[in-house]
Amino acid sequence: MQEKTASEQGYIEKIVSINRVAKVVKGGRRFSFSALAIVGDGAGKVGFAVGKAKEVPDAFRKASEKARKRMIEIPMHGKTIPHEIIGEFGAGRVFLRPASPGTGVIAGAVVRAIMEAAGVQDILSKSLGTNNPHNIVHAAFKGLEMLKTSTAAAKMRSTTSEENLS
Repeated sequence: MQEKTASEQGYIEKIVSINRVAKVVKGGRRFSFSALAIVGDGAGKVGFAVGKAKEVPDAFRKASEKARKRMIEIPMHGKTIPHEIIGEFGAGRVFLRPASPGTGVIAGAVVRAIMEAAGVQDILSKSLGTNNPHNIVHAAFKGLEMLKTSTAAAKMRSTTSEENLS
């Protein structure tokens, strides 16, 4: 995994995985590279995408451009997430739990990249099932998409958040 870089718009970009892929043709193999990138603004917006090209920098550039277009907004409760959740995709399951202030990001490399790009500073995480970075990223994003704040949950039930607390 590569360290983060700051792009011109102030986004945090991270490469999660780079894979050399081959296409078999009549004359032999044609190699290209596939890059999985995470892009976030550090304030609750994060996205991911895969880019493919003949060279690694081009693959990363394509992936980060696609990720910027597909960013999602995650609800924040201070510097953490509002509640615990399990995101699932394929054989990958990612457990996300809010943590008290000062805990930091306790997560594997892939989920850590997502949380740091999103601006989440206190979270506990565990990857269950596969260790395939593509499935872990998808599972983490499914979990993040399912997060709701207490006011949003109360609005869905047509009550107020004070009524839910009592």
